[in-house]
Amino acid sequence: MFSRVLVANRGEIAVRVIRALHELGIEAVAVYSTADRDALHLELADRTVCIGPPPAGESYLNIPNIVAAAETTDCDALHPGYGFLAENPAFVRACEENDLVFIGPSPDVMERMGDKLRAKAELRAAGVPLVPGTDGTADLSQIKAAAHDLGYPVLLKAASGGGGKGMRTVASEADLEGAYRAASAEADAAFGEGALYLEKLLVPTRHVEIQVLCDAEGGVLTLGERECSIQRRHQKLIEESPSAALDDATREEMESTVERACTAIGYRNAGTFEFLLAPEGSFHFIEVNCRLQVEHPVTELVTGIDIVREQIRIAAGESLAHSGRAPRKGHAVEIRINAEDPSRGFVPAPGTMTRFRPPLGAGIRVDTALRDGSEIPPYYDSLIAKVVVWDETRQLALARAIRALSELEVEGVQTTRELALDVLGSLPFTSGDYSTSTLADLEGRVPSLALS
Repeated sequence: MFSRVLVANRGEIAVRVIRALHELGIEAVAVYSTADRDALHLELADRTVCIGPPPAGESYLNIPNIVAAAETTDCDALHPGYGFLAENPAFVRACEENDLVFIGPSPDVMERMGDKLRAKAELRAAGVPLVPGTDGTADLSQIKAAAHDLGYPVLLKAASGGGGKGMRTVASEADLEGAYRAASAEADAAFGEGALYLEKLLVPTRHVEIQVLCDAEGGVLTLGERECSIQRRHQKLIEESPSAALDDATREEMESTVERACTAIGYRNAGTFEFLLAPEGSFHFIEVNCRLQVEHPVTELVTGIDIVREQIRIAAGESLAHSGRAPRKGHAVEIRINAEDPSRGFVPAPGTMTRFRPPLGAGIRVDTALRDGSEIPPYYDSLIAKVVVWDETRQLALARAIRALSELEVEGVQTTRELALDVLGSLPFTSGDYSTSTLADLEGRVPSLALS
């Protein structure tokens, strides 16, 4: 097992990883930008290293500075958390070149799965069902032809990157050319490449993902699904497990498909396979996330498995205790609390947290790095806390989630708390009959859900 591990991240995920390291008897080294000099993860760590000024490109995305921080503190390994450099193959290779174990998949797998089109080709060969669309990147004329054959609506997607950048929904041929140029320009600005491909837009559809753990001996453990369909701008707000949309047969088919895919691509460590679930129950692969997911606590609560701890154990060369399907119990819901103003299109709302009181009680977990007086800087992601609840049934878990959010006190900045309460109490969500378009459909029906 490792003696000392550097945590190459900030905020709640840095706190989460540091706690897991300490539970395993491992020292934790925290890095920070000058904007985070008073952050909680620094107080919890055994050692700290400043890696640069506030802009992420000069600190949390600065590979030489992070590797140097690990070297000067004699770390054995590095945990990337999520975001920043977590899915950067060059970063993984830099770690390996400096005798640092990267706690995550190999750079080869990460590079192949990070190339969306190559990932689709490999998984198609492994028998994984894909969303109908172009076989690769396509120019405007090719995309027009494919859209005509598939039928509208369609979805334009950037070949590089993610997070909703370079993505446009197109409802008709009249809108296609303008959407193509806008998506290509946005992709070029965000990722340095404007290449696009096209997929048939399945509507209504649900976003369902399968969590996996894989060891170096080829063992694969699937930990069930997470339903992630409540989204804004293709970014998740509320997640739950199990999904109300899956029956046992479909769930097993999805998990066995993912198990087969992991073996085919040589996956190792924690990862998530994301799918779109069509109304008639068919599922279609969209991407692999070669890292820890923001919503991993949902799976931890229903399986009882500490995913971060397992990541560390696998990276240290240990084998999974079990393979196949992880047992599950009850129902879990995660609500992301972001420092954003929903009434202004979710514009970020940085500032000083003057008061923060998390909810308490049985079955409630709050992952955060906040306390009274915490600064929420404008330089990074707006996520400030994750409220996660568990109970025996979905109905009880939703009631507990509403109670927890009602007790949550956040003052000093705008947050998405009220929006989340409205969604949890809405008929589509309580019935379990919702989709990726539900949040947009609710606009105007509930006052605080009016997003403009």
